[in-house]
Amino acid sequence: MEKINCLDLKEQHRSIKKELFEAFEKVYENTAFSGGPFVEEFEKAFATYTGTKYVIGVNNGTSSLHLAMLALGIGSGDEVIVPANTFIATAWGVSHAGATPVFVDCDKDHWEIDPAKIEAKITSKTKAIIGVHLYGMPFDIDAIKNICVKHKLFLVEDAAQAQGARYKGVTVGGFGEMACFSFYPGKNLGACGEAGALSTNNENYFKHLQSLRNHGCNVRYYHDEIGFNMRMGGLEGASLNVKLNYLEGWNNRRREIAKQYYNGIKNSKIKMQQQPAWADSVFHLFVVTCDEKDKFVKYLQDNNVNPAFHYPVPCHLQKAYSHLGYKQGDFPNSEYLAAHCMSLPMYAELSNEQVNYVIETINKF
Repeated sequence: MEKINCLDLKEQHRSIKKELFEAFEKVYENTAFSGGPFVEEFEKAFATYTGTKYVIGVNNGTSSLHLAMLALGIGSGDEVIVPANTFIATAWGVSHAGATPVFVDCDKDHWEIDPAKIEAKITSKTKAIIGVHLYGMPFDIDAIKNICVKHKLFLVEDAAQAQGARYKGVTVGGFGEMACFSFYPGKNLGACGEAGALSTNNENYFKHLQSLRNHGCNVRYYHDEIGFNMRMGGLEGASLNVKLNYLEGWNNRRREIAKQYYNGIKNSKIKMQQQPAWADSVFHLFVVTCDEKDKFVKYLQDNNVNPAFHYPVPCHLQKAYSHLGYKQGDFPNSEYLAAHCMSLPMYAELSNEQVNYVIETINKF
């Protein structure tokens, strides 16, 4: 068996190359490279897809998190609850706005933020909770919304890994004040380049976000506030317009592969993320843990299976946040996961033969 990597984007782009290049040609013909009609077309299509009223395209997912905080009026002196087990960009949005991320441990089985551990972290400075649909699986939205209502907090969905995921049958993106998406190339819906977006049902947030991403400007050269240059590019918007038509099919194939993994992996040394009944994941990543991680990783690599690592250091132990005073042992579930997890091959173009090989290899460990 040839080497099977955790992710391989070549086949996806090979299959839709003609459509992508035709879309790029239209961008060139219109010289619509920054914002413009192709971005607007995608914003409308993605709003329909997520079932929300508005989508605002931006230059990347990190910017979407940053702008979400600013649109909510969050800044210096404020605190925002963030999972310790997430990609660091979830916390960057809070920090870029001048606020402080307050980390909370994950649940030991679902690996999402643990609702039972949130209220102990809420203070008079807390303004919002960012829930992350991690690895493509929705967090327990109702449980966290109830906390937000009780304490009068904003809810923001970090849906960077979860385009098309469903919570209790409803597509994520419209449960909180706003949701933040990344279209980094490796995502389930990835641009040919860097891109991101926010979705919201609130017209005031929509208008404010449009201004913030465009130099604080609604009328050209008239700047109402200090803004940013965070527009989505036309080529990125055009590529997303093409790929959005394929997203449901790609997600369904990921679900099929995940089902094969869940049904086929019988090695008691390997633990998989538990999927609650209310979650319909899109399996951006298929993460497993093993107590003998180093030995297991070497075994996989020796047998032509290349895992990846999401994420080897939890947010609270990152050097960038050492000033917050967290220490080893503060969040044992997140720390265990970081030390023992790896991501198995997961992308829509994997063949059943490749998936079965991965399963057979794991079962022989």
